[in-house]
Amino acid sequence: MYNLEEQVFDLSSNISEVWRLLREGERDCLREHASIHCFRKGQIIYSVGDEPKDLMCLLSGKVKIYKEGIGGRNQIIRIIKPIQYFAYRAYFANEAYLTAAAAFEASSVCLIPMKIVMELLRNNFKFCQFFICQLSVDLGITEERTVTLTQKHIRGRLAESLIFLIDSYGLEEDNTINIYLSREDLANLSNMTTSNAIRILSTFVSEKIIVLDGRKIKVLDEEKLRKISRLG
Repeated sequence: MYNLEEQVFDLSSNISEVWRLLREGERDCLREHASIHCFRKGQIIYSVGDEPKDLMCLLSGKVKIYKEGIGGRNQIIRIIKPIQYFAYRAYFANEAYLTAAAAFEASSVCLIPMKIVMELLRNNFKFCQFFICQLSVDLGITEERTVTLTQKHIRGRLAESLIFLIDSYGLEEDNTINIYLSREDLANLSNMTTSNAIRILSTFVSEKIIVLDGRKIKVLDEEKLRKISRLG
């Protein structure tokens, strides 16, 4: 891939850490086989049932991992931000994708064939250890989200989702959450109907916790929002 090393070091300390774990010959192998793909807003990156072939790293943009639930309503499982790795669990499990991935906005993704990744894992313990850690972190997040989505009241679930977005993407200078989700996507992230998400958002507005401007959500009282999330 053209100028891969320069892009890797410029994009994130996290991906640079992986780059530093590789020997020079392994870096050359990565340069030769990696490729960057661009996806439009809303474009599918992979679908349920597809055969996993690549390790993916989001370089720019935002990506959602989701699964279709009962009645055709999607449940957002994870939201990927730069620089995070995804799409490799199914390969390790020797199964097809159980989820789908799509771009929230225009996104660029680095794809590395899993066969190349497996060669690196077999010959580089530190590289292998990094992905064991990544899988463990992802599992912990999934377990935490499972408890949240099954035990918290819908008010607590929506508050938790907003806090999750704040912690993942940060706030702009005016305290607007730095990701603009549709009401449907926010509902899918919170495991509730769109109508319930709209109703709870309106309640938060009336309580002067947030201000809404289309898809933009400005946080007025983050402490209260976190308290609602904790109490469920």
